[in-house]
Amino acid sequence: MSILAVDVGTTGVTALVVDAGAHVVARGYREFEQHFPADGWVEHDPQQIWAAVLDATSQVLAEASVRADPPTAVGIANQRETVVLWDRETLGAPRRAIVWQDRRTAALCDRLRTEGHEPRVAELTGLRLDPYFSATKLAWIAQNEPHLWAQVDSGQVAVGTVDSYLVARMTRGVHHLTDASNASRTLLFDIRAGAWSPELCELFGVPLTALPEVVASYGVVARTDPAAFLGLDLPIAGIAGDQQAALFGQGCFQAGTSKCTYGTGSFVLVHTGATPVPSAHGLLTTVAWRHPDGRLEYALEGAVFVTGAAVQWLRDGLGIIRSASEVEALARSVPDSAGVVFVPALTGLGAPAWDPHARGTILGIGRGTTAAHLARATLEAIAYQVRDVVDLMATEAGVALPVLAVDGGASANDLLCELQASTLQVPVVRAAVLDTTGLGAALLAGLGTGVWASQAELGTVVRRDARFEPGPRDEHGFTRWHAAVERSKGWALI
Repeated sequence: MSILAVDVGTTGVTALVVDAGAHVVARGYREFEQHFPADGWVEHDPQQIWAAVLDATSQVLAEASVRADPPTAVGIANQRETVVLWDRETLGAPRRAIVWQDRRTAALCDRLRTEGHEPRVAELTGLRLDPYFSATKLAWIAQNEPHLWAQVDSGQVAVGTVDSYLVARMTRGVHHLTDASNASRTLLFDIRAGAWSPELCELFGVPLTALPEVVASYGVVARTDPAAFLGLDLPIAGIAGDQQAALFGQGCFQAGTSKCTYGTGSFVLVHTGATPVPSAHGLLTTVAWRHPDGRLEYALEGAVFVTGAAVQWLRDGLGIIRSASEVEALARSVPDSAGVVFVPALTGLGAPAWDPHARGTILGIGRGTTAAHLARATLEAIAYQVRDVVDLMATEAGVALPVLAVDGGASANDLLCELQASTLQVPVVRAAVLDTTGLGAALLAGLGTGVWASQAELGTVVRRDARFEPGPRDEHGFTRWHAAVERSKGWALI
C-alpha cells in the first residue's frame, strides 16, 4: 500500500510515493519558471505549475512502479498565500498567479493600517496587514484589472490558493475547495469560527461566492478524474499548506512541539493545541490543521521570507556556484565571513521586522572579500533569521525549545545545521526525510484513508537522521547582523 504526495513549492513541484512505513520509495521533481515583471513583483504561470505537476507525478509513478504497489490516495501540500484565478469551465488561467513573495500591495497595506483596520484583522485572522497574504493581492487585481474582476463577480472565474487550483485541475473542475490551514493564510478566514468572514470579504472586496469550500485537512474530500490526471482515479484525502504539512510530517502532534523548514524561506512553527495564541510582536497565529469532525488545532509561526532562495540567488543571480549543494564546501573554505554581513531581504523582511520596503543588503565588503565569504555570510544570515524568530517565541509565547527539529532542502547542509545549533545554543535534529512537506501530505492522506489508524501510530514512523550539538556562540556576529538589518529597512522608499 502506498500514498502519492504532490508538493507544489515556490520554485518547483516534488512528487513522492510513500509506503506504509512512511518511507519515500520514489521521488519526482520539476522546476517551473519564476516571473518578475516589476521590482518586488513575483508571479507564476498556473499552466506551468500544472505541467510541472504532471511531469513530476509521471516521473514518480514510473519509478515507483517497480518498487511499490500503486498508490491508493493522494495528498497535496502547497506554497501558501499565492493567489490563482481560473475559468470554472475551461480551467484556463486569465492571468498569472501572484506569489506569496510579491510586494506590490505594500501601499495598500499601509493605507489599511493607517485607517485603523489592522487590530480587527489581527483579531479575526491571527495575521497582520502585509503583502505576504492573499486578500490584498485579490484587492489589487480588483482595482487594477476590473474587466477580469467582473468575471470573478459574475461567477465565471474562481479564486483560490494553489491547493484549490490543483484540486480543480485534478477533478476536471468538479470541486472548488481548500483546507482550513490554507484558508487561514488568506486574511479572509476567521480562525476561531473556522469559516470565511463576511466582514473581511467586504473589507477587501472579495465575493464570498468566489471562494472555495473549506474542508478538513485529512479525510476523503474529492476524487481525481482519470482523464485529467494521468489516468489516476484516487481519493484526494490530505491537503495542507506546506508549513503545516511539514509540522505534521515531523510528528509535531502535541502542544509545544516545533519544527523549522528551510525552503525558499524558513518557517518556524510551534504547535499550540486547541487554543490560538495571539501575538503582538511579529509572530503569526495560524491554523495547523482541521480534523474531519471540525475541530481546529493551531500553531504559532515565525515566517522568514528568503533563506534557501538566497542560496538560489548566489547560483542564478551571481553565478558563484553551479548548484545549491556547492555552497557548503565554498563556505567551509574560509573560517568565517571576514566581517561580511548579508541581509537577504530580496522580497522584504518577514518576522520579526515585517518591512515590505526592506531590500537585500551586503555590508563589510573589503578588498579581500571573496565568494567564499559571501557564501558563509549567506548561511549565517539564514541561521540568524531563524534565531530572531526562536528568540521572539521564547520571550512572547514562553516557548523555550529544547531542540529544533529541521527539514527542507537547505537542512541537508551540515554547516548550516552547525551554525544554527551554535547560535541557538540548542541541539538541531534533522529529519530523515528532508521532503517533509510532501511526507506530511502523504501522512495526512494515509490517515484520511485508514493506512494509519491514529496520530499516535503515525508518531512511531517519523524518523530522524542526524543531531547537531551547539558550538561556541558568536554574539558579536549576531549584534553585527542586527545592525545590518536596520540598514536594510525602508530601502525601497528611498
